Amino acid sequence: MCDDTSSELQRMAAIDRRDINSQNSFRGQGALSRIVSMVMTLREWAQKSLAEETERPDSFLERFRGPAHMDIQAPSSRFSHSHTGSETDHKIRRTRRTRRKCKILALSPSDDAYYYWLMVIGPAVFYNWTLLVVRACFDELQMRNVLVWLVLDYVCDGVYILDIAVRLHTGFLDQGLMVKDVRRLRETYVRTLQCKLDICSILPTDLLYLTVGIGYTPLLRFNRLLRLPRLFELFERTETRTGYPNAFRICKLVLYILVIIHWNACGYYSFSKVLGLGSDSWVYPNASDPEFGSLTRSYIYCLYWSTLTLTTIGETPPPVRDEEYLFLIFDFLVGVLIFASIVGNVGAMISNMNATRATFQSRVDSLKHYMHFRHVSKVLEQRVIRWFDYLWTNKKTIDEQEVLRSLPNKLRAEIAINVHLDTLKKVRIFQDCEAGLLVELVLKLRPQVFSPGDYICRKGDVGKEMYIIKDGRLAVVGEDGCTQLAVLTAGSCFGEISILNISGSKMGNRRTANIRSLGYSDLFCLSKHDLMEALQEFPHARAQLEQRGRDILQKEGLLEEVNVSAGEELEEKVERLETSLDRLQTCLARLQSEFNSSQQRLKQRITVLEHNITTAVTGSGFLSDADGNESVFGGDGVRSEINIRL
Repeated sequence: MCDDTSSELQRMAAIDRRDINSQNSFRGQGALSRIVSMVMTLREWAQKSLAEETERPDSFLERFRGPAHMDIQAPSSRFSHSHTGSETDHKIRRTRRTRRKCKILALSPSDDAYYYWLMVIGPAVFYNWTLLVVRACFDELQMRNVLVWLVLDYVCDGVYILDIAVRLHTGFLDQGLMVKDVRRLRETYVRTLQCKLDICSILPTDLLYLTVGIGYTPLLRFNRLLRLPRLFELFERTETRTGYPNAFRICKLVLYILVIIHWNACGYYSFSKVLGLGSDSWVYPNASDPEFGSLTRSYIYCLYWSTLTLTTIGETPPPVRDEEYLFLIFDFLVGVLIFASIVGNVGAMISNMNATRATFQSRVDSLKHYMHFRHVSKVLEQRVIRWFDYLWTNKKTIDEQEVLRSLPNKLRAEIAINVHLDTLKKVRIFQDCEAGLLVELVLKLRPQVFSPGDYICRKGDVGKEMYIIKDGRLAVVGEDGCTQLAVLTAGSCFGEISILNISGSKMGNRRTANIRSLGYSDLFCLSKHDLMEALQEFPHARAQLEQRGRDILQKEGLLEEVNVSAGEELEEKVERLETSLDRLQTCLARLQSEFNSSQQRLKQRITVLEHNITTAVTGSGFLSDADGNESVFGGDGVRSEINIRL
């Protein structure tokens, strides 16, 4: 299209150039050729800019491109050679549009939009599961509002069709990553059994009412019941999202019970119509009776009969025919199996709702038994019981460490940060601290609850923990325990300096005051061991914390400068001693090596001398005379030779 248009413009410009009178104006002869030339120039410039923008190289992606993707060249600036470039540009733009559509249309099952769609498809499925059966059994209900039922039916069909489109664009996890490629999602969905069920559920079987009559429409639409998994999915995701899961489970089970009773009531009425209404005492009475002729009375009577039967209460008219006996036996079996499981689940849910209370009460009972067995005083026993009552009343009986133990460290850290990070930042020495260190420390905070009158620390005690007040009031009291010197409220902290072991501190690691709880107080405790363990991985942060703590002590006049300088000189002396020790160890190793070498050479010389002596003695010989007496020949000569060699 672009090439044809440009060729036509060039042809018209060539015709118009034959009679050119003015080259400086767009009026007169030749104006058309100049306009065409300007349009073509602008078009070439626009296409060249677009091609350069499209083909801008990506240094990161080029490392992963294969050779097949590297041979695409930028299109020529000439229109006569731009056909290939235009096709390439169209393909690239089409691919980008496809990817953009994939990102927009692909849904994650954990997204809010997907859950909202389940809230749309769920009522449509519930409508078919509850009203189709009652319309199929009670003809009066179907024929009274035919137009309304048709509108509702086709609205639900439209929702079903949209649900297939949603399923085609619903992503899934593959190796931990969400797949959002529409083509792959479509291929995966088509191969599943759910796709076949969804297609069967939207087949227009209800159009057969044109042949069999409008009264059979509900029966012809029973294939819509195949979408039941969508309703279960809505219930599961709602149970996950709600803050009251136990209450939702109970409501869901009650709904299941009502639906089962509803279906059984419709089945009883249809079975009575087959046997004949009013034919005996067991079936539904004849509609000619004014008392049982209305639609409302018919449904309520059948619902009442179904409830009595499925709950195995009885008190219904006894069956007369064999078919009625079989129907009733089937109902009893369904009632026993289904309602036994439902009642069991309800009991389990109620037990789970009280599980926390039961566990807490078990702990209290065990402690009461222990105190009674050990003859603990009544006053102390009452204090313990009041402490437990405070925990239960304020919902502080949950062990946070136990609850969060099943989570990975990353999620556990995020939860702890949301809960405790603001409190930890209130500590003076932790302000503007490294984020990684705060994350490590926030995982080590332990909540503690103190009763009225409890001492958190006493003057002179060794400081092993620091405390952060979350809720409550603490008093700094005198030696008598009654005189209040100061009051600490929520957000205050104490003991942070004593756990840092700052050299030169006049306080050392001892507590300098008595701190007592005025009422029930909630505190966060950070032990010295946990702090030092976290600081091992952050040496720079440790130096900053110590310097910040030293500044605080110096500002309050609790830091001895002499001791600090003496400590620094002592560190320098230790470093010099370590250097001298290393040098001595090196000299000792060298002397040891020289000694071993000299000893080896001495051993070799002794071995050579022993060999020479043995050879000399053997060569001189020992001669024997005729009498058998041994005599040494040339003894002096041999002895003198040995002396010379030695």
